[in-house]
Amino acid sequence: MELLLPFVLLALMWVLLVRPQQQRVRRQRELIASLEVGDEVVTAGGMVGRVAALEGDEVHLEVAPGLTLRFARLAVSSRVEQPAEAVDDEHDPEVLGEGEEDR
Repeated sequence: MELLLPFVLLALMWVLLVRPQQQRVRRQRELIASLEVGDEVVTAGGMVGRVAALEGDEVHLEVAPGLTLRFARLAVSSRVEQPAEAVDDEHDPEVLGEGEEDR
């Protein structure tokens, strides 16, 4: 039984520490490989911008109209998800049923 304990501890450490880190690294590599022009991303330093160009290991981010900065691809930490556009139900004629008036 005493010989089995170190193996159990190693397996537990792998499940709790190593595997989650490997998954994070894999997701980061997939993100970097899937970058496309037009994606809105956040860099490791917190800079938010839209991908203007991709050149090898570099990404050009447009952070303001007419202002493009050059970053290493590895600096991109996440893609910004675009929120679903809110529909203005109050003034949308398709949403208002027949006989209802615009209030």
